[in-house]
Amino acid sequence: MENYLSVLNPEQRQAVLHWGKPLLILAGAGSGKTRVITTKIAYLVRERGVDPRSILAVTFTNKAAREMAERAQLIDSRAAEAMIRTFHSFGAWFLRRNGALIGLDSNFVIYDDDDTVTLLSSIMPNTTRAEAAKVAHHIARAKDYFLTPDDPELALIDHRPQFRNIYKLYEERLKAIGNVDFGDLIKKPVEILRAFPEVRQRFQDRFQVILVDEYQDSNVAQFELLKELYTSQTYLCVVGDDDQSIYRFRGAEVRNILEFPDRFSETDIIRLERNYRSTAPILAVAGAVVDNNQGRLGKTLQAERGNGKLPTLVFLPDQETEASFCAELIEKSLRSRGGTYSDWAILYRTNAQSLTFETELLRRHIPYKVVGSLKFYEREEIKDALALLSIMVNPRDEIAFKRVINKPARGLGQVTIDKIIEAASHAEPASRGNLLESCRNILPELSKKARNGLEGFLRILAQSRSMITTEGDVCKNSSVASDRLTAGDGLSALIVYILEASGIAEYHATEDEIAGTQRLSNLQELANAASLYPATEEGLAEFLEHIELDRSLESGEESNDSVTLITVHNTKGLEFRKVIITGLEQGIFPRDDKQDEDLEEERRLFYVGVTRAKDELYLTTCALRRMYGRASYNQPSLFLSEIPLDYIKILGQIPRGFKSGPKSASICDPSLHGAGQRDAEDGRLGPYARQLPRAPRTVSSDGLWRIGASLFHDDYGYGQVVRISEGPEGPLIEAQFETGKQVRFLSKYQSERFMRIERDGY
Repeated sequence: MENYLSVLNPEQRQAVLHWGKPLLILAGAGSGKTRVITTKIAYLVRERGVDPRSILAVTFTNKAAREMAERAQLIDSRAAEAMIRTFHSFGAWFLRRNGALIGLDSNFVIYDDDDTVTLLSSIMPNTTRAEAAKVAHHIARAKDYFLTPDDPELALIDHRPQFRNIYKLYEERLKAIGNVDFGDLIKKPVEILRAFPEVRQRFQDRFQVILVDEYQDSNVAQFELLKELYTSQTYLCVVGDDDQSIYRFRGAEVRNILEFPDRFSETDIIRLERNYRSTAPILAVAGAVVDNNQGRLGKTLQAERGNGKLPTLVFLPDQETEASFCAELIEKSLRSRGGTYSDWAILYRTNAQSLTFETELLRRHIPYKVVGSLKFYEREEIKDALALLSIMVNPRDEIAFKRVINKPARGLGQVTIDKIIEAASHAEPASRGNLLESCRNILPELSKKARNGLEGFLRILAQSRSMITTEGDVCKNSSVASDRLTAGDGLSALIVYILEASGIAEYHATEDEIAGTQRLSNLQELANAASLYPATEEGLAEFLEHIELDRSLESGEESNDSVTLITVHNTKGLEFRKVIITGLEQGIFPRDDKQDEDLEEERRLFYVGVTRAKDELYLTTCALRRMYGRASYNQPSLFLSEIPLDYIKILGQIPRGFKSGPKSASICDPSLHGAGQRDAEDGRLGPYARQLPRAPRTVSSDGLWRIGASLFHDDYGYGQVVRISEGPEGPLIEAQFETGKQVRFLSKYQSERFMRIERDGY
C-alpha cells in the first residue's frame, strides 16, 4: 500500500483515501489530478475491497479514458474490470442493452453530423444544405441542455418559431428510422432511467462508485445522467478545476462544478493546490487575474518548483513588431542559453492571428508547427480565396478553376466542368487554355440554372478585375458592403468583394456557426494582409507573389524540433518550458462582446494560457493592430491591468493611463519583485531591449495630441487619434472616425477644427 501511496502529497493522499460522503476534488493546473483519480480507482479495489465491476469512471476523451485504465491497472490488474469510459461511450453501451424499452433496436446506428444534416435536408426540402447544417447544430445544442421540442426554454437556442416544429419532425423521423445521434447517447439513457424505475434501481445497485474526471467540462444533460445514477448510498467523486472551464461554446456548464456542493449534500471539498509545473512568479500572474472572477470556489496555487524568472509584459507598436520580437526572443535565447525550438510556444486567441507569426518565422527559417489547425495557407477557406484571385488574374489556372467554379454550388456537374477544360485546351491559339473564355462559349448549351450560375461567376470575376487600376482607385463602381467581412485600405476591398460576391464568405460563415472553426476570421486576416498592398495590378501581383514565396518556404519538411503556434483553447492539458501569450488587447483578448459570465470565461482562458508555462512567460500587447483592413488603436487587455506591477517585468513604452492591479503581498522571493523599476536603457528592461524597435510617438511635440485621444469633427463625427508623426511643418496627426473615414491633418493648421475630447482622466 505504501509503495504506491508514498508518491502522493498530503492533499492527494487525502483525496485517494476519502470515503463516504460526496467528494469534490478541486484540482488546480499542474496539480497531478490524473495520478489522484487513477490511484483512487486502484486503491478502492486493492484496499477497500470494492468490486471493480461496481466502479463507473467517466471522462471526456478516449485518450483520457485509456490513460486512466492503463495507470490504474499498473497498480492493481483487477482495475481492468472497472467501467472506464467516455460519457458518450457509456451512453451507447447503456442503450444497446436497454434501448428496446423505448423501441430502439440494439443494432442502431449512431448518426454523425453529416448524417444529421442529410436527414434534416429531407425534412426541409426547400432549404440549402448550409441552412440544414445550422439547424443540426442548434438541435445538438438543445440536447446538450436537455431540452425537448416542447420545452419553453428552447427559444434560447433558436428563437425562430419553425425551429420547434423542425426539431419535433427530426425526432420523429429519427425514431422511425431506428437510429440515434450523439446527443441521444446522453439524453435517451436519462429518459429511460426516469421512465423505468426498475432499470434505474438496477443501475444504481450496480454502480456503487461513480468517478467523473474533468467535471468542469460537463454539460446539463451529463449532469442529469449523473443525477439519475446517484443515490445516497453511492460514493460519488468528481475531479475538476472551475478555473479551467473554457468550453461554454460547446455546451459545458461551469455551474455544474460551482454548485456541486449545493446539489449533493454534505459534500467534502479537497483542494489540490500544489503545482508541479510552473514557477511561483508565473502562478502569481495567473492567480492575480483569475481572482477577479466572482463565479469560482477559490484556491491558491503553490509552486513546488519554487521561484523563477519574473514574467515579462511587452508593450509593442504593432503586430509586425510583435512577431519580430517573438522570433528575436526565441533566436537570442537559443544562442545565449541553449535549449530547443520545441521549448517555445506562441499562443493567440484565434487561429487567424497565426499568419503574422508564420510569415516572420518562415523568413527567419525558424521551424514551427501549428497545433490544432492547418498552417494558414493550407486552410480550406484561404485556398478558396487565393484560387478566386488566381483565376481572376490568370484564366488559364486549371487547378484554381476546378477548386472554385462550382463552390458554392452553381448547378455545374463534373461532366460540364471537364467539357469546359477540354474545350479550352483545343481552342484557337489566341485563347487556348483560357478557361473563362471557354465558359462563355459553352453558355448556350447549359440548362437555365447552370447558365445563370456560370454567368454570375463570370460577372463577379469581371467586376473584380475592374476594381483595380494603374492608379489604385478601387471600388468606384463596386459595393463591398458586408455583414461578415470588413473592407479597409489597399487591396482589402477587392478581397472582401470577391469573397462576398462569389458566395465563398457565406459558405464558410455556415461552417463557422456549426463548428466554431473561425474561418471568417481567417478570411478577414487575409484581407488585413492585403491592405498593405496598393489596389493596382502591380499591387495584386506583388501580394500573390509574396504569398507564393511564403508557401514555398512552408513546403519544407516539418522538424520535430519546432516552435509551437497554438490557440489558447488548444493548449488545455499541454505544457511548455517557455510561453508567449500574444494579442493581449481589448477587442482581441478579451473580445469586446464578452460581458458577465462570458468575460469570466475569457479570464479563465487567460489563466489556462498562463499556467501552460513552466519556466518563462511573456505577455505582448500592441498599440496598433490591423483589424478589418485598417490599422486600429487598441487599449491593453483588461487582464493586464489586473496584474500588479511588482509581479512582472516591463519592456517597451507603457501607454499613458495604463493602470495595473494593486500591489499585492509577495508569494515569492521579494528580491525578484520591483518590476516597475526601469532601466536607464531607454526605459526598457531585460536582455532583448536593444532588439526592440522604438515605439511610435504617442504625444505630439506641441503637446496637443496623443495616441488614443478622442476627438470630434463636424463632418466626420467622433474619432480617435491612431498615429502621430513629425514632419517639416510640425506634428502630423492621423485619426480614424466611427464612419470609417481616416484623416490626416497638420496640428498647427487644423487643431481648432478638430475638437479634442479628453477622457479617462488624461
